[in-house]
Amino acid sequence: MHFDLNSYYVYIVTNSGKTTLYIGVTNNLAARLKEHWSNRGKPLSFAGKYYCYNLIYYETYSNIQTAISREKEIKKWNRKKKEDLIHLKNPRWLFLNREVYGDWPPGDNDRRF
Repeated sequence: MHFDLNSYYVYIVTNSGKTTLYIGVTNNLAARLKEHWSNRGKPLSFAGKYYCYNLIYYETYSNIQTAISREKEIKKWNRKKKEDLIHLKNPRWLFLNREVYGDWPPGDNDRRF
């Protein structure tokens, strides 16, 4: 799948047990997934601390302000409402990393981004 670098993405990643959700916004979803993967287990970031690097949901926007507003909106929701949103597009909560990134997980020498 092709991802346009002139677009903005609101996304949700989770840990392997699907117990923790992280909502973010980026203009390069593949690079951001690689960053979450590289930071796994590192306590300096929420996503890193809780091993949230498995993509389960994303939305595409052409305007950064709209994307940021949507990210803030979703972050305020309770867990049930976030789960309902994920279920609309990804009812089985499949990890979408390969769809976005290609060969997953990225190797230490992967210099694409």
